[in-house]
Amino acid sequence: MLLREATHDDIPAIARVHVDAWRTTYRGIFPDELLQNMTYQRRENGWLRVFDGALGDDIFTYVVENQLGQIIGFANGGLEREGNSVYPGELFAIYILEAYQRQGIGCELMQAVAYKLAQMNIHTMLVWVLEDNPACRFYEAIGGQRVYQKDIERGGAIFTEVAYGWTDTSRVCC
Repeated sequence: MLLREATHDDIPAIARVHVDAWRTTYRGIFPDELLQNMTYQRRENGWLRVFDGALGDDIFTYVVENQLGQIIGFANGGLEREGNSVYPGELFAIYILEAYQRQGIGCELMQAVAYKLAQMNIHTMLVWVLEDNPACRFYEAIGGQRVYQKDIERGGAIFTEVAYGWTDTSRVCC
């Protein structure tokens, strides 16, 4: 496995992982129609905005390639989106194809994000995750503490999101 910073050329593969991982991760949580209506093209358009700087210059993305050079996971982070002074760093997204989960890839991606934030002189971070997402156990296992909660709307339904925070990014441990 190879972990590296993403490039513009990776956008189609990141979009594919994003859609495919959403469909497996959120099956039974989000409405089926919402998951079925996700398209690679729409996700590519969203990722183009990220890579073209439309969402800010302080955003970064890492990818993980398998032995064949195929992107099988990614993590995206940067400055926290709502101006939180306690947790100024944020993991925006981390997705790994289901066949590659539970192999330590999530840990590698989390540590890369934490390290990059530290290079930006940001030493605390958070991640928002659906309360029903099995990944909550992962965040707890690597030292995340539940710090916030809010309701969001997706596909016409209300869901609870929780934020896991780290007060010292050097302690994101796997």
